[in-house]
Amino acid sequence: MPTFPLLKTGAISQYPVLTSIVHRTQVVRFLDGSEQRLREGSTVVRRWTIQAQLLDEAEARALRQFFEAQQGSFGRFSFTDPASGVLYPDCSFDRDAGIVSQRDEFDSGIELVVRSNISLP
Repeated sequence: MPTFPLLKTGAISQYPVLTSIVHRTQVVRFLDGSEQRLREGSTVVRRWTIQAQLLDEAEARALRQFFEAQQGSFGRFSFTDPASGVLYPDCSFDRDAGIVSQRDEFDSGIELVVRSNISLP
């Protein structure tokens, strides 16, 4: 399985890295106004927003080529959480389009959203 590429510094991303965890919950509202909440399934979705600025041409090309090789959200790859160092083996991109900006040879930027579905015990 492919692995998310590192920057030339050896880091996965630049800071800040935005993360979110989503639990799927069903809310049942009763006629008296009370609610009951039920967890839907045993899967949690974890997302990382990878933002990188001032990349050189080689770094930007490597990230762009990796995204294209995964065919957007279709492909699967392993990703290491930049904050904890935990390896998540079954990740994908959350969107079929990445945001890439390039002003000159040493000033490219990219924003990608990586997601992993994690099964709870």
